[in-house]
Amino acid sequence: MTAAAKSIKIPGPDHPITTAHNPNRVIVSFAGHVIAETQDALTLKEANYPPVIYVPRKDANMALLKPTEHTTYCPYKGDASYFTISVDGRESVNAIWSYEHPHPAMTAIADYLAFYPDRVDAIEERASV
Repeated sequence: MTAAAKSIKIPGPDHPITTAHNPNRVIVSFAGHVIAETQDALTLKEANYPPVIYVPRKDANMALLKPTEHTTYCPYKGDASYFTISVDGRESVNAIWSYEHPHPAMTAIADYLAFYPDRVDAIEERASV
């Protein structure tokens, strides 16, 4: 799809998208390693989809992540890039996505990562003390 052909849609009553600070400590693990740990996660709720936790890049072990050539496009959020987790000889291909330059209505998720729950060992939410 060319850039000119990509439509941009604004979240609204017909397709609501909200982001909110997640009050919990979020820990993402794979192959016995903590991939990300934060108290600054966002929870994104989009239309009728399950909520998605977004973790700030600053709280992820980026040394374990390799950018891939895979991309997708969401008319509400923009172009998504993907990362493969590589640790101790194990890989989880395209396990993470990120909107590095999201559409203006979704700038809250810039510099955040989202993890496919079925491509990591766990995404834990622990109540902050």
